[in-house]
Amino acid sequence: MTTRHTLLVLGHPRTDSLTAQVAAHLHARLKDAGGTVDVLDLYAEGFDPRMTPADEPDWEDREKRYSPEVHAHMERILAADDILIVFPVWWFAPPAIVKGWIDRVWNYGFAYGRSTPRLAGKRMLWLGLAAGSAADFEKDGLGASMDTQLRAGIAQYCGIAGAAVALLHGTELSGVPEELRPERVRTILASAEAALDAHLD
Repeated sequence: MTTRHTLLVLGHPRTDSLTAQVAAHLHARLKDAGGTVDVLDLYAEGFDPRMTPADEPDWEDREKRYSPEVHAHMERILAADDILIVFPVWWFAPPAIVKGWIDRVWNYGFAYGRSTPRLAGKRMLWLGLAAGSAADFEKDGLGASMDTQLRAGIAQYCGIAGAAVALLHGTELSGVPEELRPERVRTILASAEAALDAHLD
């Protein structure tokens, strides 16, 4: 893994969640590989996912100056070589705070709407923790739907050709006996690391 700068976006309200553990593990993995990491914990930083008139796209003005908060996030995206979003899968999609971050920050004139995309050349990995099994997701076409939405509908639409969606399945631990949970967590962390290495190496 070459030395690169990663924007690691976390979208979970609890700091003790398995999602947060995965993000922390991958943060350490990236740093151990010699990279630099900017951790954007959307809940911890108090990001407001609600669209406001200040950040609503103006289709007649792609140079619109958005809110200071949004421009600060835009600068963090531009500074990154790689973007890693770690999130729980709720209703077969990222949480509202992640969707709101895309709505407000990946805005017209910045992430799309230019003949030369500003985000071209970056790599992006959406890493979702899903309670359901891979078989269930495949049977109902839900994994393919998420891939189309996140990889094609957001990342590639914004010029990021090197984008992928990876889902870690069976991540609901409430049904796992207490004595088996540590091993289950280790397995999930190893799967997360493998997904990261496969996409960002």
